[in-house]
Amino acid sequence: MTAFAEFGVMPEICEAVDEMDWLLPTDVQSEAIPLILGGGDVLMAAETGSGKTGAFCLPVIQIVHETLRDKVEGKSEAKATTSRADSTAWRMNCYDRGEAMAIDKEGLLCQSREHHSWHGTRSTKGVSGGGKYYYEATVTDEGLCRIGWSTSKANLDLGTCKNGFGFGGTGKKSFGRQFDTYGEPFGMDDVIGCFLDLDKGTIAFSKNGIDLGQAFSIPGHLQKQVFFAAVVLKNAEMKFNFGSFKFKYPPSDGYIGLCEAEPKYVSASPNVGGGAVQSSKGAPNAPMAIIIEPSRELAEQTLNQIKKFKTHINKFCPKELLIIGGASAKDQIDALNRGVDIVVATPGRIEDLIGTGKLSLSQVRFFILDEADGLLSAGYSDQINRMWQQIPKVTADGKRLQMVVCSATLHSFDVKKLAEKVMHFPIWVDLKGQDSVPDTLHHVVVKVNPQEDLSWQRGGQKVQTDGVHSRDNMQYGSQNKETLSEGVKILKVDYLIKAIQEHQMDKAILFCRTKLDCDNVEKYLQKLGGGPRAPPNHQFSCVCLHGDRKPPERRENLQKFKDGKVRFLVCTDVAARGIDVRGVPYVVNVTMPDEKENYVHRIGRVGRADRMGLAISLVATVQEKVWYHSNCSNRGRGCYNTDLTTRGGCCIWYNEMQYLADIEEHLGVTIDQVAPDMKVPVNEFDGKVVYGEKRRLQGSTYKGHADILAPSVAELADLERKAQSSFLGFSGVQDNLFAI
Repeated sequence: MTAFAEFGVMPEICEAVDEMDWLLPTDVQSEAIPLILGGGDVLMAAETGSGKTGAFCLPVIQIVHETLRDKVEGKSEAKATTSRADSTAWRMNCYDRGEAMAIDKEGLLCQSREHHSWHGTRSTKGVSGGGKYYYEATVTDEGLCRIGWSTSKANLDLGTCKNGFGFGGTGKKSFGRQFDTYGEPFGMDDVIGCFLDLDKGTIAFSKNGIDLGQAFSIPGHLQKQVFFAAVVLKNAEMKFNFGSFKFKYPPSDGYIGLCEAEPKYVSASPNVGGGAVQSSKGAPNAPMAIIIEPSRELAEQTLNQIKKFKTHINKFCPKELLIIGGASAKDQIDALNRGVDIVVATPGRIEDLIGTGKLSLSQVRFFILDEADGLLSAGYSDQINRMWQQIPKVTADGKRLQMVVCSATLHSFDVKKLAEKVMHFPIWVDLKGQDSVPDTLHHVVVKVNPQEDLSWQRGGQKVQTDGVHSRDNMQYGSQNKETLSEGVKILKVDYLIKAIQEHQMDKAILFCRTKLDCDNVEKYLQKLGGGPRAPPNHQFSCVCLHGDRKPPERRENLQKFKDGKVRFLVCTDVAARGIDVRGVPYVVNVTMPDEKENYVHRIGRVGRADRMGLAISLVATVQEKVWYHSNCSNRGRGCYNTDLTTRGGCCIWYNEMQYLADIEEHLGVTIDQVAPDMKVPVNEFDGKVVYGEKRRLQGSTYKGHADILAPSVAELADLERKAQSSFLGFSGVQDNLFAI
């Protein structure tokens, strides 16, 4: 408990963690928890079982709890009340700003840390009708900025429409998207004076007290409009003085500070107290944290962890909700209407609720993408981007949106690209590093060659294939591309059976590329006697796990496999992602993954906790025609379009030999190949091994590090003994000499 408390974790959460026997934080928790509590964006890479769920859930629960407490105890309400009261004062307007523009509680410091786009704001009050006015703005951090005056009809990108007048740090003035050289550039610590003469209809600027001359003549049709102080920033910060404090460079020639303007010339912004940014109180269906998971199982696991972590929070306890497909949408909507603080969801269902207005994103403070590489590979990139674009980047009380991205590896190009777009100077917590294979894991390749092994052409019980060749010219005995592809599909399942029998597999995960492939493998194993009523010890007892199975069935199937009631779990990459099933000795890749990282992710299910594991990958030597529903309107459901995607269909040619080469290059190794008889040779390094058990050294030439060091340790001990004996003998001689 003490270790977590040192990170600033609240006592109630520490107590729950202590009851879960988490004596010490894991490496990823030690790194990530303080960063998230401190308000940072974090990119996490760590193995399944490393505690990364706790690494983001603990700080999120705590911050949501503290926000609820502050609201109930009046702190946030007091801030909101102050904000409403101060909305009559001269300050920058938190209700009239870009999504990434942050404004401090006094309304005088503006900051945007978005370095890809501009974000602006205007003052809460403006002037019209006459008079000469002045305010100062100081550049308090490096970046790009434009400052000046605009009407309420202007866009927030100052100077890019015909209702706003700006002067930028590059020494350009702008109006109506026309940028002209003016004055001189300005930057860090420079003080810019902004002059507005409504009597003459002119605008001018100064730099550090030096008059830069007239910049604009206000067009006649705008001279009766209300003018507001305005700024637009890109990764920059500026501080404003409207006259509440002594000006650093007081104006002359009859100009007065905006705070001194006569009431008859002053108008409040139409956006004070309203606008795009929601009030801090929020609606019941507006959660503060959204956690996106690639699968229902992972979402359920994360929700269960959250429930455990908040067990001892009695007051201001966050309310959590699971939003996944296959569950009752009405129940989820009812829960949202009652009030929800933390949502754990899969992308499809939550997007439906957002699109229909049942779930509001106005109060989101945390947007967390767990297993981001899995989300992207499953095709959810567009949904994630749409959600992110709808979430305000700064809340009404000035809090910035925090992003946490977890991935099996941070070295994925797609994950890096996503992080670059949606995260704000993220800190990398990479405890996984470049992909590698532990020495407790044997991974081998079995080539599936339908041109050499002709057993698939013979009769007998054959697996049902995926149907991509239903309209092709199949000629058994020929060497055409389509026929060989069908041969690969049949041989792969035959080889799977050989692998199971040769190694007497009693527990294994069988990875297939598509949900249809999973169904077909499951049916075939059931034909061999491994049906749902088969006893647990039956050679082919199995269950299936993928996105088309109903949630209760998926939960039941996964639990059966965990409990040892069936031997085999047949699943897709997405379904198995993040699920921590302990003690699995075997993995069979019936189909090779097309992503290098997914190979490591799959085979990494075995060889854990110093236990030996075996991963066998079946690799077709010829190209295989497969389903590819990337542009399919139904995402494959009820689709029978077997044409290639180049012809508007839903199939592609799959080159597993190329994927194997990519994986070997990625890992920097050549993966051992074994014959179709599935016999895996045990070389002198491996010694005698039993997959699923720890290394056995008896009768083996394999030596662990302790055995390797043992002779050296014994030799050192002997030398030390001799040295001590020699020293003692020499000391005795000296003692005798001194005695004489």
